[in-house]
Amino acid sequence: MRRGRTLIRTFVAAAMLAGVAGAGAGPALAQTAPPTTAPTTAPNPTAESVNEDLLFKQAPTIGGRISIPDQKAANLIQPQGREWRGFHETWMPWIGAAAILGMVVLLALFYFTRGRIRLEHSEESGRKILRFNGFERFTHWMTATCFIILALSGLNYIFGKRLLMPVIGPDAFATLSQWAKYAHVYLAWPFMLGIIFMFVVWLKDNIPNRIDVAWIKAGGGIIGDKHPHAERFNAGQKVVFWMVAGFGAAMSVTGLVMLFPFAATDINGMQVMQGIHSLIGVAFIAAILAHIYIGSLGMEGAYDAMGSGKVDLAWARVHHDLWVEKEQARTASGPQLRAHQAPAE
Repeated sequence: MRRGRTLIRTFVAAAMLAGVAGAGAGPALAQTAPPTTAPTTAPNPTAESVNEDLLFKQAPTIGGRISIPDQKAANLIQPQGREWRGFHETWMPWIGAAAILGMVVLLALFYFTRGRIRLEHSEESGRKILRFNGFERFTHWMTATCFIILALSGLNYIFGKRLLMPVIGPDAFATLSQWAKYAHVYLAWPFMLGIIFMFVVWLKDNIPNRIDVAWIKAGGGIIGDKHPHAERFNAGQKVVFWMVAGFGAAMSVTGLVMLFPFAATDINGMQVMQGIHSLIGVAFIAAILAHIYIGSLGMEGAYDAMGSGKVDLAWARVHHDLWVEKEQARTASGPQLRAHQAPAE
């Protein structure tokens, strides 16, 4: 009986406490209840997010955090990289094709209209005169061989995946490009050495003077049949010499910057160096094509100068008469040789 009374009292006390708690919580719940009306506009996460343009206004690059020592790897995006890619993938192939193919077309038109400049025979034909010694020929051919390989490997960088890869397939193209890269890097050194040798050896014979002005006014013997006076190198050859020296120096400097990345400049500077290297490279190739043409197919007897080092005396007197006179005066009896007679070198 006593036990039942205790249970009844406990139940009544719990009911009273529950009532008091409900009365106190009612106003609080009423104050924190959400509004019955929905917002007029929904939030737009895309519009409120940080976009790329805003980040570029705050800093020149978009970067992150990295744990490796090379802090340059933290740069994720830079606007100059997009400009370089657009130039390399769009403009550079068109510029290169216009320069090289344009030169090929001009040389073909010149050959079919002017024809080959023939060797003029005279009583001095068959005699030889030493034009370039062994060291000069070695320097020329070392530099020329390196230049050809450098040119082909460089053109592969611009046109390879467009023209060569569809023909030989991606695997063969990847292997070829890897070896072309090795050749481009290592043959750059003897090429630069050859440029220095040629500049030192031939500088004294390539200083412009008034004879060159007269040679240019007369068309250099290419336009018309008259051959103007010329020394060891005529005005056209002097232009080639200074072009090779200038372009070679520019290609060497920009190439060294890229061979040793980030030693002299940052990524933006390297991209600028690569663009200059490419532009000068295609101009260099186009100019050397003209040089190769006139030294082989374009003029009879010209190849002998760098082939054996000796040229026909009649040819030399027509194209470099002032030089022949100096050589004969220097050696008194003249350096000319009879036909089939070995030179005394």
